[in-house]
Amino acid sequence: MAKKFYVTTPIYYPSGKLHIGNTYTTVIADCIKRYKKLRGYDVFFLTGTDEHGEKIEVKAKEAGKTPIEFVDEIVDNTKKLWKRLGIEYDDFIRTTEERHEKTAQSIFSKFLAQEDIYKGAYTGNYCRSCEAYWTDTQVGEEHTCPDCGKPTEIKEEEAYFFKMNKYAPWLINYYKEHPNFIYPEARTNEMLNNFLIPGLNDLCVSRSTIKWGIPVKEDPKHVIYVWIDALTNYISALGYGSNDDSKFQKFWADEDCEVLHLMSKEIVRFHTIYWPIMLKQLGLRLPTQIYSHGWVLMKSGKMSKSVGNVVYPEYIIDKYGVDALRYYLVKVIPFGQDGTFTPEMFVEHVNTDLVNNIGNLLSRSVAMCAKYFGGEVPAINTTSLNNIDKSFMEKVNVLLNKFESNMDQIKLTEGISTIFEIGDIANKYIDEKEPWVLAKDEARKGELENCIHNLIETLRKIAILFKAFFIEIPNKMFEQLGVTEENQSYESVKEDRVTSNKVEKKEALFARLDFEKEVAYLDEKISGK
Repeated sequence: MAKKFYVTTPIYYPSGKLHIGNTYTTVIADCIKRYKKLRGYDVFFLTGTDEHGEKIEVKAKEAGKTPIEFVDEIVDNTKKLWKRLGIEYDDFIRTTEERHEKTAQSIFSKFLAQEDIYKGAYTGNYCRSCEAYWTDTQVGEEHTCPDCGKPTEIKEEEAYFFKMNKYAPWLINYYKEHPNFIYPEARTNEMLNNFLIPGLNDLCVSRSTIKWGIPVKEDPKHVIYVWIDALTNYISALGYGSNDDSKFQKFWADEDCEVLHLMSKEIVRFHTIYWPIMLKQLGLRLPTQIYSHGWVLMKSGKMSKSVGNVVYPEYIIDKYGVDALRYYLVKVIPFGQDGTFTPEMFVEHVNTDLVNNIGNLLSRSVAMCAKYFGGEVPAINTTSLNNIDKSFMEKVNVLLNKFESNMDQIKLTEGISTIFEIGDIANKYIDEKEPWVLAKDEARKGELENCIHNLIETLRKIAILFKAFFIEIPNKMFEQLGVTEENQSYESVKEDRVTSNKVEKKEALFARLDFEKEVAYLDEKISGK
């Protein structure tokens, strides 16, 4: 039976157009799904939208629309963007869907019945943008939100509260017993030192001053606040508590299924403190791992429309293709850390890796195969194998193992970088072997056969590994290399499968970008001119 894997993104707040920082997590999740499927896993990939709250209510009113009209339009555009990015999600959960609302209500009722929740009143420093209350210490003398930096306001309202601090000792112990639960490890220390050890405040889980939300069944003047509403999407989408919970049983209840939550670092606290405690009180297992990544930054800092430094995916896809953007997000932005997007870096990296490395390797190898062997890929000539050939093949195998190790550890940047390492050594192999010299000496034909065979076979393996990251590149490579479908499986990477391929030279995999011209184009797009 295939191993099971459940990967999720956070559900996005549909208050405006998504930029590349918003789309980063979803691209990463899609790559993880593609890799796991290559390895034969039964994978379920969930994404979606968090559609309730005061901010939506206000923005909808400003736009002259009802809240549902407002979010419907943004959700539609989000799905179109995911399609353009090649995102292959298995479900898209919306918190306005009946299936989710029923689950959220039943969970709230369960907590209420267990006396995990009580009614009280709250007065505090409220951030309208983040929909979060903060202590005086957290907002400081400037009274600004520690997450988004916007001004907070003093707010008081009747609300229901979850007794979070009661379960802090249990969670501290859980962290100790499961050291890989949160990644990177620094996030664990942050949660312990900043929140759990000092003591948790009881968590506000309802609102009585807004209407756009899921009503509390026992007290309809209250709507369920974001923590229970949004976080429970990970199980409501699987049918938890519904008449059909088969997906829940398969991808959550089964302890053998790996569950991976992906998110940006600013929402780690909610996923690593509130969500585990809620799951405990529901009597459910916790995710296998919660992985938080950094931000996609600009030279001037975080992306901001007011600053005029926002990068939208559409114009990059339109001009350079979807794979160029996916490449940059996975390879150049170090997964788990903050990374930077600049027009200069984008053009430089595309030219270095996609054009000079892999594109050039493919073009040279296919052209030489066509020139010296009429396009027919020669078989290995064992009697002519020399130390250069053997060393090259050994290095490729070492890097194939390194790729798998990195990807199994969710080290995507290291994983994709390993593929480009293979490209580098293959290009050096050409320079060492000098096939154009071998072709002039009939006595060395066996050496030439081995060189061309090894190059085409290495490119086949590169194309297979690229299936974890790219939408168009692998098939373009397979077409030029003449690789049949049965030789495109991940299992075949550890084997030599090139036997009767016929290569066919086509247009370049990637056209070289004019540095000054493309940097100027991107600068103009980013500035919104």
